[in-house]
Amino acid sequence: MKHLFGASAFAALCCSSSVGAANLTSLVNLFIGTASGANGGSGGNAFPGAAVPHAMVKVGIDVSTAPRQAGYISDNSSITGISLMHDEGTGGNTNGGYGIFPLFPLTNCTFASCPVGLAARQALRAAGTDAATPGFFTSTFVNKIKIETTSTRRAGLIRFTYPSSSSQPVTNHVVVDLTNDLQRSFEGGSVSVAQNGRVKLGGTFLQSYGTDNYTVFACYDFIPPQGGVNLTAFGTYQSVSANTPTTFSISTKTTSLNFPFTPSVSKIQAGALLSFNTTSVLSRFGVSFLSSDQACANAEAEIPDWNWNRVQEDSRSKWEDVLERVTVDTTKENPTVVQLLYSSLYRASLVPANLTGENPYWTSSFPFYDAMFCSWDTFRTVHPLLSLTSPKEWAEIVNAYIDGWRNTGFIPECRANTKAGYVQGGSDGMPILGDFAVKYGAFAQTLGVPTDDLYQALVDTAENTPPDWYRVGRENTGWKTFGYIPTDWVDPSGSTGLATREASRAFEYALGDFAVRQAAVVLKKSAADVAKYANTSMNFVNMWNANLTHDGFTGFAQRRFPNGTFAFSPPDACSPVDPTPHSCARGDDNDTGFYESSSWEMSFFAPHSMATIISLMGGATTFISRLDHYFTKGYFIAGNEPSFQTPWLYHYANRPDLSAQRVRQVVFKNFNTGIGGIPGNDDSGAMASLLTFHLLGLYPVQASKQLLIGAPFVSAFTLKNNVHNTVTTFTVSGFDSTTLVAAPPAGSRIYVKSVTINGKLSNSVCWISFDDVVAGGNIVIEMSADPGVATGCGTAPGALPDSLQTGGFKAT
Repeated sequence: MKHLFGASAFAALCCSSSVGAANLTSLVNLFIGTASGANGGSGGNAFPGAAVPHAMVKVGIDVSTAPRQAGYISDNSSITGISLMHDEGTGGNTNGGYGIFPLFPLTNCTFASCPVGLAARQALRAAGTDAATPGFFTSTFVNKIKIETTSTRRAGLIRFTYPSSSSQPVTNHVVVDLTNDLQRSFEGGSVSVAQNGRVKLGGTFLQSYGTDNYTVFACYDFIPPQGGVNLTAFGTYQSVSANTPTTFSISTKTTSLNFPFTPSVSKIQAGALLSFNTTSVLSRFGVSFLSSDQACANAEAEIPDWNWNRVQEDSRSKWEDVLERVTVDTTKENPTVVQLLYSSLYRASLVPANLTGENPYWTSSFPFYDAMFCSWDTFRTVHPLLSLTSPKEWAEIVNAYIDGWRNTGFIPECRANTKAGYVQGGSDGMPILGDFAVKYGAFAQTLGVPTDDLYQALVDTAENTPPDWYRVGRENTGWKTFGYIPTDWVDPSGSTGLATREASRAFEYALGDFAVRQAAVVLKKSAADVAKYANTSMNFVNMWNANLTHDGFTGFAQRRFPNGTFAFSPPDACSPVDPTPHSCARGDDNDTGFYESSSWEMSFFAPHSMATIISLMGGATTFISRLDHYFTKGYFIAGNEPSFQTPWLYHYANRPDLSAQRVRQVVFKNFNTGIGGIPGNDDSGAMASLLTFHLLGLYPVQASKQLLIGAPFVSAFTLKNNVHNTVTTFTVSGFDSTTLVAAPPAGSRIYVKSVTINGKLSNSVCWISFDDVVAGGNIVIEMSADPGVATGCGTAPGALPDSLQTGGFKAT
């Protein structure tokens, strides 16, 4: 594994503020995944700024170059400001999401001549000065102005420390930018500045992944209650005209500006400018989606005392609480594995963002969450990880999904900037709700989750077709009419959407229907419902062309016309070795039938009935050969969500030994502790949670209680569950550190020989029940150098992971 810590990122990690980092938070490297995605870079788009878990506010610096989806890049790009909200790890608009109302410190200028414009003010960072810990970020400009920030859920503090002048008093300034979000998408708003140092702003901007705009507000205070800060001048600035947006009028006589909404992006730049005769300026801010007055109230409620150390320590403490839900002996385990583990656990809890109390669209007693960007990315690993470690928080998020249905008719799919984004595949909130029903249905009342509403949300999303299924829901008319998603077909109901990605959507629709079936079982709905959704969950087979051969293997998922014939797409189209590049994204030029995947990749995707896939491919022996070929030919993409489970699929063919080898290879070839340490976008914590599962030797089967079990990367770990109030200790007997490489040496102990749960030997070395994982007690995973080919998952009935076709996932 590469050790690629940048010079600045970790060296100052524990010592960059007055509040000492403690324990697990000191092991988090916030700069993993912050390399640029330009010119073939990894482009993790990770956010390294200050935030508390699931915060609305994510405050950090923004750079001048794109792609910059999270505002930040670990390079020598200039800083254009320090702004209040950001996406985390997403794709979408390469200029980024949010980046609202940035501040910028200026010195060595007079009030009337300060370079307030975006291009004129941008400045380089001094090398090696970027540093961060959970809840804190700092950097320094080449002109020696130091930036620091810390935050709460809806508020925060930003501190600028200017260089001292020994010759004469120097006036320093702060720009408060109204118009320049990361996308430069201002469509109207207002700013006002008062003598008491309060600046109030509101603006409308474009969402980063969707067609809508959103309106947001902020409030800055620059004079604390105890005083001691001398505001020497204040006023506003604005472009002289839209035709000359970089020529500015700066005035102390104008203290408020208002720009009426326009349906197109304005070129105007505008904001407030404040001057101080001190070398340190501290600003408190609040953010709201309701009003600027509410933004001020949020700041006053969450940071009434302006106490920096308290805010930073509270943030660190919140992160410590999250991180300590998974514990290892940090003095004993491999330090790179430890850092990867805790850095991943950190990123997995940055989003979704808790906007409860800030819902601008409907009044509700239920939580409101944003940054569900997108459920397609997160249903596989983020939500299953939350189910293990953070079920209280997860219940709030699930309630937000249900409340979205309650007020719009459909489960939200990709809420971004508070508005519906784009549907990438299925309505992938469905597996999330199904997962919750299966795991916490019995505790739902205690957690405040109404299960009747949960189930109705699933049924409505499975049955009804929205007017625009590109923004929410599914193309159910076609799915129900044909039993698959037809190509070149127009919905007679008049519903529209993006009619591409037919094959991959069908596989995800099938999993969504399985989630309804699972919820129907545990919530004791009718046998007819259980049977209905079990049957439709198997409709992925209707996209299977059994006569298509590629690379010597027969049978692949393909698009299908309404008359039942198949539309050919090369199975390697959209793979990393595609000889004829194809469009594989959302656009209407996607003519392969697959979204961010190839037929080679998506043909392995049926987590609820892998026995069916194995049968379609010709049996276990051929399935294993086909999996091997998939990896050796280069069809695997570690950064593509449809491939997350693929390294573990040997389990279903009774060869967990091959999964163990493949997972090691995937982790050590694709993840590391450097700025390029993520194989693609972090995707709202999807990569982070995937790596967490890999390192713990577990992988979740969606909408079920089964977790595949493999070879952990640590010798022991504990899991704490905050609903059951349990601690479960996993001990890896015979742990072999020589296996911590991409290709473990012959004779090393990488294979699971037995699993013992609270003293009782399990019948399977391939899967473990969620109930056992969260029940508390002791689980011992015994390792061996013997691959155990003869016994595979075990010789007792039920040793293989469940598949619906073969009677798994019992309905009783």
